[in-house]
Amino acid sequence: MAQLKLNNRSLGSVRGVLFDKDGTLSHSEPRLIELADARIHESVRRFRSTGSSIATLNELEDLLERTYGRCEAGVIPDGTLAVASREHNLLSTATVFCQMNLGWPQALLLAEEVFDSVDVRQLELHPEGHPVDLLPDAAGVLRQLADAGVICAVISNDTIAGIQRFLDQHDLNGCISGLWSAEHHPAKPNPEAVRGLCSELNLSVDQCALIGDADTDLLMARQAGIGLTLGYVAGWHKPPELSAHEHLISHWNELTVNREASGP
Repeated sequence: MAQLKLNNRSLGSVRGVLFDKDGTLSHSEPRLIELADARIHESVRRFRSTGSSIATLNELEDLLERTYGRCEAGVIPDGTLAVASREHNLLSTATVFCQMNLGWPQALLLAEEVFDSVDVRQLELHPEGHPVDLLPDAAGVLRQLADAGVICAVISNDTIAGIQRFLDQHDLNGCISGLWSAEHHPAKPNPEAVRGLCSELNLSVDQCALIGDADTDLLMARQAGIGLTLGYVAGWHKPPELSAHEHLISHWNELTVNREASGP
């Protein structure tokens, strides 16, 4: 067990810490801006090729921007693109296409084609995976926790490959003992995702903390019986508005850890 401290105030003892990835450990907003714009551009291009009017194309672009949470300054931290899985983003895109008078089978097929086309183009642009920066001092916190004997894991709606690529890029494999992705069942925000990850790590849920930047993560953790919920608010151009946290972290250097002395 180790003591977590926030601004030198003790938060209690933990054996494990579960981290969200996008917007918590990683500065994902630039990548998500690029992804949103590429999907919107490809969608508009395909509707234009069928003879859609300028008014229809403008409406489509506006609906997709609002659906993804794409705003003038970047990406809204609680928007679909920032929080939801690829599958849920695909379904939300197909729903927008339905509002453009496509039937559901056609809308779903078109959404899949748009996403696949963008994925191919992204792979051509970034064959080694899109580089994503670590948020300031995140690595230091992970190494402090590992040095104190705390088991750390990532719980994310990214794919296994996406999470692993991020860990590899930043040499974090020595700090992270496990992961739970969108490909695990059930995926977050189902509370069983938290219980499943803790079980894989041989951790009791109530002896763990979860740190995330979205209320969906924090509520999931509380429903799972997690011992401590911490909201992180410095990963986006606009701080997320959280309500399900016990404590807020505004910079990773506010969080410190002390190994507890062993018993006699």
